[in-house]
This record gives sequence, structure tokens and C-alpha cells, in this order.
Amino acid sequence: MEAELLLITCLSVVLCNPGDKIGHLCSQLLLGCDADCRLWSRLLWFRWLLCALLHDVTTFMVWACRKSLSLVRCWFRSPLFAELRRTRSLNAPSPIQQFGPCGRIMKNSAMVMTIQDPASQRLTWYKPPLTVLVIKKVRDVSVLSPFVQLVRWLIEEKRMVVFVEQSVMDDSLLLGNADFSGVKEKLMTFRDGKDDLTDKIDFIVCLGGDGTLLYASLLFQQSVPPVMAFHLGSLGFLTPFEFENFQEQVTNVLEGHAALTLRSRLRCIIMRKNEEVTKAKPPSNLLVLNEVVIDRGPSPYLSNIDLFLDGKHITSVQGDGLIVSTPTGSTAYAVAAGASMIHPSVPAIMVTPICPHSLSFRPIVVPAGVELKISVSPDSRNTAWVSFDGRNRQELFHGDSLRVTTSIYPVPSICSQDQISDWFDSLAECLHWNVRKRQKHLDELSDLTHSTSNDTLDSLDHTEQLDS
Repeated sequence: MEAELLLITCLSVVLCNPGDKIGHLCSQLLLGCDADCRLWSRLLWFRWLLCALLHDVTTFMVWACRKSLSLVRCWFRSPLFAELRRTRSLNAPSPIQQFGPCGRIMKNSAMVMTIQDPASQRLTWYKPPLTVLVIKKVRDVSVLSPFVQLVRWLIEEKRMVVFVEQSVMDDSLLLGNADFSGVKEKLMTFRDGKDDLTDKIDFIVCLGGDGTLLYASLLFQQSVPPVMAFHLGSLGFLTPFEFENFQEQVTNVLEGHAALTLRSRLRCIIMRKNEEVTKAKPPSNLLVLNEVVIDRGPSPYLSNIDLFLDGKHITSVQGDGLIVSTPTGSTAYAVAAGASMIHPSVPAIMVTPICPHSLSFRPIVVPAGVELKISVSPDSRNTAWVSFDGRNRQELFHGDSLRVTTSIYPVPSICSQDQISDWFDSLAECLHWNVRKRQKHLDELSDLTHSTSNDTLDSLDHTEQLDS
């Protein structure tokens, strides 16, 4: 009804200004209506002419609001409107372009698409960042020295307010560090799950492996400040920066000289069978950066899971489970289960079965704008278990369902070089993508230097025997 009233208002403006360009769009929409609709539209235009002659625009406005609802419904049923609506549903939801209190995408006057060209995604600050959250890898002695160097430099040189987790302050290895003792009192702390960091952090620095970036995503369940990740872990697929010259690299980012990769996240909502959803008690939702996994848990039976896409039943999964991943997560658990690798800028959702009891069940990629519904089949022998980026593991009972769609809150990951170079460098260095011995050139093969395309193996063997 709101959309119809909005369109009526727009039509009123158009009809009062028949030379407007929007009038051409309205006429195109009318071409998709049936004969009754076109007749009704002619009557509407005739009424407008009479009102215009009488200079009674107010009468027309009242009459249009009362009488044109049926016409608006015809327009909404027209093929062109259906095409516009269908096209919108195929695109990813437009991500927000503000990250934390002071970071955002640089405005581009040439940007007219909903999905921005990845090459134009560059970080800018509309006010200087003052607060920084430093996340370090836990239980790793090798990270302690870089952590202390970074924290001291940010406080003493950049005059920034540094936040760390409370557990860092209780680290026995850090307490004995003389350099850390000098800045310990100047650090701000928070407790995971208790303190809300929303609108308090301007910038995030991660020291460690990919898990530190996943933890940053977990801390911010809405808008995420820009994240700069240093490779100090074991794999480092999502951590493109080296720590050696951290001062120069951080300074460049703080000055706004950096490209961004907007890593989409999945919005996951569990709907319980016996729980009532009200405005006072909305369903809790989680945002995941890598994947949500539904599996059979400790049960010896196959999981039997129904998969719906935008309300339509697609298939039933019989196997160990199902992985629903983002493009970022396509290079994690999903690729180990046989999925393709998707660049993080591609708006998509990857659906990958885990050990399906079917030779034809291949991983699929669906548009980022759809909603997936996953539930335990009524005839399933067991329940299912669900985990979100490896955390918050819960049991799904019969009648429960999990709804997954793309969130409007991506993780703005800062690039070391650019989106393309960083991703392919990670593929090569971390996963050794397409690594093999090179085939020798013909000039390097002495046995084939005098052969032609007409030579056969028998003739070559005969030549070798004569030479011997």
C-alpha cells in the first residue's frame, strides 16, 4: 500500500507536468497493461485535462488518490515492472558506505550503479581517526613484541586512544615486559560480550592470522570500522600486510591512501518452533564473515535438511551437512569440501554440501540478494547442529529453521596493494594455486628437435635404433 501511494504521488506530479521525462516511463509501463487498464488510463488523462482547464488541480489530486489504486495495481502487474522488480532481487543488497564513526567509501561522481566498481572502492576519512582497536593473536609469544611496538607507537607518536581486550592486560608474559609497563596505564579495555564498542572505534588493527579478522567481525555486529590486518599467524589468507615497516603502512592508511575490499557477511536468524516473535522480543541474529555450517553433529545417521530459496523448496540435503558461505568463506571450509573459489567482491552466496550421498550434488552459487531457509526435514531421523564462523554452536530441532541472507554491513578490509593483487597473491602463497612443474619447450628436448608433425612414434624409435 505504501508503494502504491508513493507511485500515486509521483503520477500526480507527472500528470501536472506532462513534458517531464518520467511521463515517458509511465507511458512505457502502460504498454504492458491490458486493454481495460489502457482504457482506464485514457479516462484518467481526460479527467486531468478537464481539471486543468478548470484550474482545479486540488480536485484532481483528491480524485486520483481515490480512483487510481486499480490503475496502480495494473502498472505493478505490467511486464516492465515485473522485470524491474526481478532485476532488483538478483542484485546484492547495497552495503552501507560508512564504516565506524569516521571511515567511509570515497565519493565518486561517476558512480551510478548500486554495486560499485571494486576498483573505485578507496578509503577516506571525513574526520581524523582518534580511537584504534588492536586485536592480537592469543597464546602466541611471537606476537608479543610486535604488539608492544605497535601500541607504543600509536600512543606516543600518533596520539591515538588504543583499545585492547581485558584478557590482554592479564597476560603474564606481557606483565614482565618493561616497554609494555610504560603504556599499560594509557590503554582502554573492553570485555567481549559485555561492553558495546559501537561508535567507539574508528580503526582496527589485527596482529595474527585469519582468526583475528573473524574475531573483529564478531565484535561488530553492525557497522564495522576499517580493518588493517598484519600477517603474524600461520596461514594469513586474509592478512595482506607484513609487519616490518608498519609505521609507514599505518601512516598511509591514516592519511586515507588505501584501497578497500568490502567483504560481505551473512545475516543468520534462527526461528524456533515454540518461540513467539514479537516487536518486544525480535529473533536474535548473527553476522558471519566466513560461513554458517549445518551438520549432523554426534548422530550416526545422515542429516536430512530441507533447503528453500526465497520460499521455494530447492532440494533436500542427505549427507553430513551443508555449508553456506560468503565469497570470503569460499576459500575456507567450502573449498575443502569441493567448492569453487570466489573473489570477495563478487555479490554471491555459495551453497556446498558436505559429503552428500549423491554423485550429482555439486556446489552451487546463488545471487546475494536471495534468502535461504534451512530446516530439518520432518522425516529426518535426527536433529541438526549449526555453527557460525566456528562459534555459537546450537542444535536445530524439528520445526526450527535457519534463515540466511546477505547483510548490509560488510567488513571493510584494507588492501596492501589492491583487490586483485592481494587475492591472487594469497591464492599463490597460501593455497599454492595452480602450482606445477612447467612443461619443457621443444628446443629443450633433443630427441624431438628433428621431428615433424608427420613423424610417428614408430619412426622415432626406428631412428633411435639406427643411431645406436
